[in-house]
Amino acid sequence: MNEQTPHTPSRRKVLRTTAAAAGTGIGIGALGSLNAPAAAAAVPAAPESATAEAPSDATTARKRLGPTMAGVPFPGRSTVRVALVGLGNRGNGMIGLYLALPWVRVVAVCDPVREKAERASAKVVAAGQPAPAVYTKGEEDYKNLCARSDVDFVHVATPWDSHYAIARAAMLAGKHVGVECPVAMTLDELWGLVDVSEQTRRHCMQLENCCYGRNEMRVLRMAHAGKFGTLLHGAGAYNHDLRALMFSPTYYEGPWRRLWHTRLRGDLYPNHGFGPVANYMDINRGDRAVSISSFGTPALGLAEYREENMPAGDPSFKETYIGSDRTISLVQTAKGRVIRLEHDVSTPHPYSRVNSLGGTRGVFEDYPARVYIEPDHKDDQWGDFAAYAGEFDHWLWKEHANPPGGHGGMDYIMVYRLMQCMRLGLPPDFDVYDAATWTAPVPLSHASIRAKGAPQEIPDFTRGEWRKARSGVDSVKPA
Repeated sequence: MNEQTPHTPSRRKVLRTTAAAAGTGIGIGALGSLNAPAAAAAVPAAPESATAEAPSDATTARKRLGPTMAGVPFPGRSTVRVALVGLGNRGNGMIGLYLALPWVRVVAVCDPVREKAERASAKVVAAGQPAPAVYTKGEEDYKNLCARSDVDFVHVATPWDSHYAIARAAMLAGKHVGVECPVAMTLDELWGLVDVSEQTRRHCMQLENCCYGRNEMRVLRMAHAGKFGTLLHGAGAYNHDLRALMFSPTYYEGPWRRLWHTRLRGDLYPNHGFGPVANYMDINRGDRAVSISSFGTPALGLAEYREENMPAGDPSFKETYIGSDRTISLVQTAKGRVIRLEHDVSTPHPYSRVNSLGGTRGVFEDYPARVYIEPDHKDDQWGDFAAYAGEFDHWLWKEHANPPGGHGGMDYIMVYRLMQCMRLGLPPDFDVYDAATWTAPVPLSHASIRAKGAPQEIPDFTRGEWRKARSGVDSVKPA
């Protein structure tokens, strides 16, 4: 859901890659080093460009360069000062959620398109807050934003290529950072974010709103209460027909999202499906994802849509699509459980994140939501999932029964909870290890498909900390 309003493509460095690069490596050039605060001494340099086709040695466990960030609380504060980088559809849509919280101040906004930054600034002023600082001087003005002394948290909502660079810069400048999906695009970048988070003692979080969906949080609490028995399998997906949006001249900032289908064959957007199921199974909190095997269909959908809907001579006809129309991956966990992931944005399909969970006593399946649990149900007839709302709805949904904002309120719940943790000095519900794990299928599914489904090792980004039980999204309401 990381979508940007388009403008002239040449205004974004990310769009300078052309279809001539189709099928080549996807590495992002290493950034020049930034001046780091004292807490970031000896922070590792940005990784060399790594391709999804050749993940280098990034799957091997790396030496920890700082103490773990698992369970590390934020410093408490009376006011949380937020800056937003990237003010297209997603970034602009999130501003109002921060402004809805009386203990949050939006102090800075950044986008190379001045009109978008000014629109965001006007929202802040209309909410009764002082006008935020505005950064619009080129593609890297976010570095100047991150250097400010009055920013506690940076929200990154830019095209995927830039996520790693901005997140790294924010942490090196002493800021906590939240990044829209996916958090980065290569294994080396994922390890880089883990290393920098540990060295700077700053949190880097995947802003995975689907973990805060009402259904997802109810299933999570039911799973932890043992309603499904011993957990065995789960599934998540991002099946969302984006063909019209990816070819729209006005929706995205040029073709940046469509161009990824010329570079990768695998699951480009695993987080919405993987994150909730990982929470159900306490991944990185007692279990971990150890390997992934992926299979992909031919890439036909985007080319057929282009042929039927785009005018002759459109630049998109120079593009060669290799991204599988549907990718299906199987993730194995250390406890032997199986998670199925699906990705399909190129063919006709009603929206679905699949969202299922099964164990020795029953199963939940979403889209539509239904449940079958022994001894509550019998005769192979689905039961009413809504019947479990009173006992198992998360306290956040009981406290905010009709939240504002998009995606059914999950965006607001996510922002509220994150800002609450920062204000009260609590650990975040998920951290850099979760961000890296949930994003690892991006490069690894591509590598597995190229290897005819051969399993690919998922790194232990926690370096052994996954064996320790700890809290997550199934949190206790603060006193």
